[in-house]
Amino acid sequence: MASVTLTINGQKAIVPSGITVLEAAEMCGYSVPTFCHEKDLTAPGACRICVVEIKGWRNLPPSCVTTVAEGMEVETESPAVIEARKTILELLVANHPLDCMTCEKSGNCKLQDYAYRYGVSSPTPYEGEKKQFAVDDSNPYIYRDSNKCILCGKCVSTCKAVADRSIIDYAFRGFNTKIATFMDTDLKDSSCVYCNRCVAICPVGALTDRNMMGKGRIWEYEKDEVTCTFCDSGCKFDVNYKNGEVIGVTAKNPSAGRPLCLKGRLGTEFIKNPDRTDLPLVNKNGEFIPVSWEEALGIAPIVEKINTLKCRKERELKCLST
Repeated sequence: MASVTLTINGQKAIVPSGITVLEAAEMCGYSVPTFCHEKDLTAPGACRICVVEIKGWRNLPPSCVTTVAEGMEVETESPAVIEARKTILELLVANHPLDCMTCEKSGNCKLQDYAYRYGVSSPTPYEGEKKQFAVDDSNPYIYRDSNKCILCGKCVSTCKAVADRSIIDYAFRGFNTKIATFMDTDLKDSSCVYCNRCVAICPVGALTDRNMMGKGRIWEYEKDEVTCTFCDSGCKFDVNYKNGEVIGVTAKNPSAGRPLCLKGRLGTEFIKNPDRTDLPLVNKNGEFIPVSWEEALGIAPIVEKINTLKCRKERELKCLST
């Protein structure tokens, strides 16, 4: 594979040709802030928070859509870059609801993290009008507050490219621009299947999983990676626990692979079912009867042997018939 040599923050690096400056910086261990960029999705280069300074360039290009070149000299935290990022954050904060203390995304919000990183607080020099969109709480799966949306477009990209749907897109113009369904209806009136991929990929509190609202903060959860067994797709996700109780599930990789279906995300409710049995069930005379694990494990090899003999017999009959 061809490679190029460049300098990032004074550090010489040899990276594969064709990758972006953002990827090269991450390979060298530098953290470049991003809003609209997500691995496995097309980078729109819209939010501009990932700008860097490149020697000889007149502007500050977005690193997520700028390809590396031989001899390139990049600064990811120069005074000009920091000033540009701080200005972008101040403009976002100026129109953003500052209810971080009660926001469900607190502790897992990129806007909150970057505002802390670059020392942005309210009021900002650009303090202006707050958006007054109606909150969409019409369905039991997704709580949608467009007033907190920063228009990064990641939900649109993942719905269109990965979930193979186009339920949402940009609507209206200027200050009133928002992410909306066709004709700006509620999600319950659209063809949304509630895979919740848009929720998992949202960097702020605009989209929230209603199943987990009010049950805890991100830092209070313990996580276990599991594989869903509702079908043969084998989706991987994290089961979130708090004080030993299952709170909900979150996608392991929200930007790639299959979305979590409703069964996969809501199947944890079966754990709280009072009729749930911890014993295996065996079909006896057409009725499933709870038996001990010893009996069930003793039956399993017999069933496997019967199935093996049955398949062998079917193969022999097929050979005789031909």
